[in-house]
Amino acid sequence: MSMQGRISRNGGTKVKRALGVQAALEWAFRVEQAQLELPPPKNATEEGFGFGLEYVLLQRAALGCKVDGGQHKMGSYTHADAEVIAATVAGIPDNLGGIRMAISVAEMARAGITPDWMPGAVPRCVPVDMKRNRHGDRAVSVVVGTERILIRGKWRTIEVRACPVTWRPHPEQITSARRGYEDWWRTLDWVRDGLVAGRMLREMEVTAVMPKVRPWGTG
Repeated sequence: MSMQGRISRNGGTKVKRALGVQAALEWAFRVEQAQLELPPPKNATEEGFGFGLEYVLLQRAALGCKVDGGQHKMGSYTHADAEVIAATVAGIPDNLGGIRMAISVAEMARAGITPDWMPGAVPRCVPVDMKRNRHGDRAVSVVVGTERILIRGKWRTIEVRACPVTWRPHPEQITSARRGYEDWWRTLDWVRDGLVAGRMLREMEVTAVMPKVRPWGTG
């Protein structure tokens, strides 16, 4: 049974809300606007000392965090389950991307998007540059050498031109985009396992539902 229940004060059964981990993240960060509590740098010996520029930028990139304000919403309530989810995301280990991945996961959940794995992208061989004139577009060519040829009894030197080509999108771009999606998927799997094992969600149950492992294939 995918929905768990618990006994309420009046003796009835309160049914937990069942969501997949991606939906739970979007609820926490997009609906409840939960904030990330970023841990202090390991080399910081006291408050305000030892914070490098990178850490400051990461702190400012935290969802909802303003330069002249705190990370918490003022005058509003964030659901306790959303706080648990945000705390779990903030604890993403370094081998999965650490703070950078935590911010990325939270930002995408806030926006309701998944990583761009470049669906439908196919590398195509195209000219490096194009030039437009009154006759239309044409590929720009470059001189790659010279040749001597005999024209009407006279030897002449002519330029040998070729059109430089490239792959767009480059296969490495596609591979990198899909590797990023797989990293995100593994992180969501870790967050899901952590939420299930922690048993700290009061009104929500995180189900086994996950995004496709490899949406560009059969996974």
